[in-house]
Amino acid sequence: MTISYGVLSTYPPTQCGLATFSRALVTALESPQDLVGVVRVADAAELPGRRGARSSTGQPADGTWVRGEARGPRRAAAALNAFDVAVLQHEYGIFPGPDGEDVLDVVRRLRVPLVTVLHTVLVTPSPNQRRILETLVSASSAVVTMTQTGHDRLLEHYAVDGSKVTVIPHGADVPPPQLHRRPRAAGRPATVLTWGLLGEGKGIEWAVDAMGLLGDLDPRPEYHVVGQTHPKVRAEHGEVYRERLIARAAAGGSGAVHFDDRYLSTAELHRIVQAADIVLLPYDSREQVTSGVLIEAVAAGKPVVSTAFPHAVELLSSGAGLLVDRQDPAGIAAALRRVLTEPGLGTAMAAEAERIAPGLLWPAVADRYRAVAAAVVPRRSVLATA
Repeated sequence: MTISYGVLSTYPPTQCGLATFSRALVTALESPQDLVGVVRVADAAELPGRRGARSSTGQPADGTWVRGEARGPRRAAAALNAFDVAVLQHEYGIFPGPDGEDVLDVVRRLRVPLVTVLHTVLVTPSPNQRRILETLVSASSAVVTMTQTGHDRLLEHYAVDGSKVTVIPHGADVPPPQLHRRPRAAGRPATVLTWGLLGEGKGIEWAVDAMGLLGDLDPRPEYHVVGQTHPKVRAEHGEVYRERLIARAAAGGSGAVHFDDRYLSTAELHRIVQAADIVLLPYDSREQVTSGVLIEAVAAGKPVVSTAFPHAVELLSSGAGLLVDRQDPAGIAAALRRVLTEPGLGTAMAAEAERIAPGLLWPAVADRYRAVAAAVVPRRSVLATA
């Protein structure tokens, strides 16, 4: 069955996790049988001299919803209605209006089935956030959460039809086989890696402090923090957070902390991830139900040390990682020390990561989206208006 998909989301060259996810999903869905187009949400400043969104299929309905344009929602809906199914990537702060409520103007104009992918499910939403999410679920033929935690939160804290909700994991790229599981050379310092767009809440300061507690190991492990500052953070605050981290590492006497402020290509990121011995996620969040970095780390077969945010608790429970408390350098250091020194632990964690990885890879994830779309294409959005 041939199905065409219209994806509404931020999209590269916008630099954010949602854009990266959407590009990966589009690439995984595209095939001779499945046509995919993108309606990109962007600021006018992000669109020098053009309005069309990137799509490798070149679907004529592709377009851009420029934030602040009065006719933006109408144009976005018209573009999406040219496809068999609309796939909405939802995150607060992406769409215009308070809490992104203008996305509802798009949804009300849809004439095709809607699949809504929820990247955040808040336990204590504001009244407006609750209204938006419940309206989106009501309007959708199907809803996707990326974790069981997200699914359970949605059903417990919101008035929604649970029969619409499906769990499909965040996808991960297939690791290049020539790089997979390279053993660490004797005498080489172990590499601990954190990557992603940098900003407050990532908890890097606690990881920096933790590295200062591992100076007795020989050779001393090295910590690499890879990724540029989030563009919105940089526009508002510059590089204050990064500079504070660099100063913190220097003051703590840790010459083993290295910062790489590049926004990496997929190939370069694969190389860096595969060269790491441990992936560290020291996030401050108690709410995060989806982490692309966590998925990529497990798919790459890497032992993970992570704070106990919901997605990490769920994904690492079978043994692919160790969980630590938030803002706890001593706990982080103790977990890293265990992986680096306890015989067989790191190998066992990597083996468990490899066991669960196949279901997380984008080809498998795309097949599950295809199944959801095939089930809803004959239906129509309950909010569609004449």
